[in-house]
Amino acid sequence: MKWRLKKPVVLVGMMGAGKTAVGTHLARVLAVPFLDSDDEIVKAANMSIAEIFARDGEPFFRQKESQVILRLLAGPPGVLSTGGGAYLAESNRKAITASGVAVWLRADVDLLWQRVRHKTTRPLLRTADPYGTLKTMLDSREPVYAQADLVVDSLPGLSIDAMAHRVIDALETRPDVLERK
Repeated sequence: MKWRLKKPVVLVGMMGAGKTAVGTHLARVLAVPFLDSDDEIVKAANMSIAEIFARDGEPFFRQKESQVILRLLAGPPGVLSTGGGAYLAESNRKAITASGVAVWLRADVDLLWQRVRHKTTRPLLRTADPYGTLKTMLDSREPVYAQADLVVDSLPGLSIDAMAHRVIDALETRPDVLERK
C-alpha cells in the first residue's frame, strides 16, 4: 500500500508511550523522513537531555525544544516524535496544529511504567518515588494531550507494527493529512 503524506505527523504523549519506536516504523511504512525532536536537541547541544537539564534547567530545555520543533515542522512532511513535555506548551500546540497533525499515543500509567522503569535517561523521574511522579505527570498532562487532533491507544501486547498501522488508520480519517496513492 502506498500513501501520500500531505502534512507532518507529530506524535505526542508521555515518555514510554512509543513515540520514537512507533514513529520510526510509521515513517518507514509511509516512506517519509522520521525526526525526533529530542535527538535534534541532543545533536545541537552536543550533550544529553539529562545533561542539559542539569546544566541549564528545564525552562532552557523547553525553549530550545520549541525552536527545534518549529524548524522541523517547516521541513517536508514526515513523522516527528516529540518529547513528553513538548505538547504542554501552548505555542507548540498551535504550531503543530497550524502545520501538521498531532497524534496522541495514549497509554495507561502501568504500561508506561513497565517501559520506563529501568531507563536512566529520564531526568524527570529522578525522584524518591518515580512511579508516583510518573502517575502525577500523566494525570496532569492528560487534559492537554487530549487536545491532540487524533488519539491512538497504546495497549500491552501490541507490536510496533500494529501500533503504526493503528496510527495509519487514524490518519486515513483525515484526507487533508494522508491519502492512498
